[in-house]
This record gives sequence, C-alpha cells and structure tokens, in this order.
Amino acid sequence: MSVAVIIPARLAATRLPDKPLAEIAGKPMIQHVYERAAQAITVEQVLVATPDNAIREAVIRFGGGAVMTSPEHRSGTDRVAEAAEYLDSLPGDFDIIVNVQGDEPLVDPLTIDAAVNALRDSDAVMASVCCPLPPGREDDPNVVKVVTDRNGYALYFSRSPLPFRRDGSAPYAPRQHVGLYVYRREFLARFPAMAPTPLEQAESLEQLRVLENGYRIRMVEIAHAPESVDTPEDLERVRALFTKT
Repeated sequence: MSVAVIIPARLAATRLPDKPLAEIAGKPMIQHVYERAAQAITVEQVLVATPDNAIREAVIRFGGGAVMTSPEHRSGTDRVAEAAEYLDSLPGDFDIIVNVQGDEPLVDPLTIDAAVNALRDSDAVMASVCCPLPPGREDDPNVVKVVTDRNGYALYFSRSPLPFRRDGSAPYAPRQHVGLYVYRREFLARFPAMAPTPLEQAESLEQLRVLENGYRIRMVEIAHAPESVDTPEDLERVRALFTKT
C-alpha cells in the first residue's frame, strides 16, 4: 500500500485570514507542514489541496506539489477527497490517504507513521489520533474529546465533557482528539456522498458520520497535541517556538 499525504489549505479564515501563507522562521506556514509531512517514513507523496492560486504558487515556489480544488467544499475532507483523484495520474497505487491539517507547522512525522501503521494493522476504514486531555479543558467546546474501547477503536467524540465523571473515585483518563486523519482510499471516495448524520450535526463533528454509519475508527495515542495556528496569538506563540529551536 502506497501512502499519500494531502494537506487541505485555503486563504479564507475568520480568525486569521491568509494563515497558510503566514511567515514562520522565514517560510510560509504551509511549507513547514509540507516538509514535516514529507519526513514521515511511510509517506511516498505529499500534495497541497487548495482553491486559492496564491497558495498553489507558494507551494510551487518551494518545490512542492499542489492541486487546485473547488471553492465550494464544505470541509477539508471533501477537499482531500477531490485532490485524491489526481493521484491516479501519478506512479504508484495510493491505497492510504492522510489528511494533515494545514495549520499545524509542528506536526510530528512519527505521529503520521503511527497512524498509518495503525490503519494498516486494523480492519477500520480510518485512523486518527488522541492524547491526554490537558487539565481544565474538560468543559471547553473547542477541544474535542474522544472515548475508545479496550482495543483502541473510537466509541464517541464530543465537545462536551467525555466521559462525564459522576463518581469522583472512578478511573478517569480523558483524551483529546487530534485532527489528523488516515483513510482507506476507497472509503474516502465514498465519504463525501454520505448524508450528514444527526450526531454529526448536533456536535458539528464530521467524524461522527463515520461512526453513525457503522464504520470503525482506530485511534492512536500520543503524548500531546501539536501546536496549531487558529488566531494571531497562536501564530506568535508558534513563531516563538521556532525561534527557540
């Protein structure tokens, strides 16, 4: 099975417009994401999927590959699914597609490898990532939580506290969901055509559509979530981290 990383990126963002092109340590953010994804041992191809010519041109300037996609997509997954069709024109049989968020310039290549290998070793259609939930974030709806079964398959994702701790003496190890996704390509091709499901709409969490349709998601646990860039404050914090390294 060959593996391709596809990075969805667009200029439109409410809190930080044009963020894929924001400079970090002398490079646009999208270049940092691209180069770190390319370091994963399992990965043979990296592409940026974008509706914006400015992003495409930036990727070409640093020697990367980019695919223009429709500006009408509702989600990054839809954009990745369209870009995956381009892989048919490249050498290789790409059976696994990794969706790496374009706003995570510190994504760990080892995490990508771990998620790819977890999918390969399971009967799931998808794999994703989680980490211990930082203290005090239980009630934060912007932090998605996940619970799994004993074999590491996702049972549910929620913006609410998960699990709810009714008994303070009960075992409690809440996990935060990290938005890196690995798909079997045939499932990724079908997914955009699936109608949004009730729980997905209630929580505004696309991954619940997978569970509600009876499919399995294999979760991989890492030590902590990578720094993502959603706001100007996030950008300055990440710039400072690059300065220290």
